Amino acid sequence: MQEDAMRLIVGLGNPGAKYAGHRHNVGFMAVDRIAADHGFPPFRARFQGEISEGRLGEAKVALLKPGTFMNLSGQSVGEAARFFKLDPADIVVLHDEIDLAPGKLKTKTGGGHAGHNGLRSLHQHLGPDCARVRIGVGHPGHKDAVPGYVLHDFAKADADWLDNLLRGISDGAPALAAGDFAAFTNAVGLRTAAPRVERPQTPPRSSEMPEPAPDTRSALQRLADRFR
Repeated sequence: MQEDAMRLIVGLGNPGAKYAGHRHNVGFMAVDRIAADHGFPPFRARFQGEISEGRLGEAKVALLKPGTFMNLSGQSVGEAARFFKLDPADIVVLHDEIDLAPGKLKTKTGGGHAGHNGLRSLHQHLGPDCARVRIGVGHPGHKDAVPGYVLHDFAKADADWLDNLLRGISDGAPALAAGDFAAFTNAVGLRTAAPRVERPQTPPRSSEMPEPAPDTRSALQRLADRFR
């Protein structure tokens, strides 16, 4: 990315309150968390979606949530990219990933869309070379169950890891905007790593127990001690 160029960070999802808690909308959730934590102004309608502009570290950033529904995301992103005169290398897309376990995250540049309708649309409008943040939501176990799985709210049991993951993405957002994906991933890891549990000390085995001191009392003393 050229110095002083705009970085476009896109969260994929479906617009509307009925979709807000869906696994498919985790990209929207991540962008909303970045905006809230880093003091971005309220989103406003533009580019067939909602956008907010601010700074992450030294980088000028536009956060975009396409309003075209998932399978037409490329229309909105393409329009914004043309307006800001951006190359695919200046765009980062955050999206749900069923091939990663819940709470796992990986970055990637380019590659196939693997049937993800949002990525498929982006490929049609911008090509495959955008950077991506793949946010793991898990797999339902059978490909026929995938649509109903991703178009369903996260379970209550997911709340803790999801909150930690979104916080981690927000923590690492300045690194993401700077194109430092290793630092971004490290920031996420600091939030999502399981806390270390101190293991209790194992008592010594009987073979390691100290030998009792020899009893040097006389028989008369031992008898007297019993009745004290």
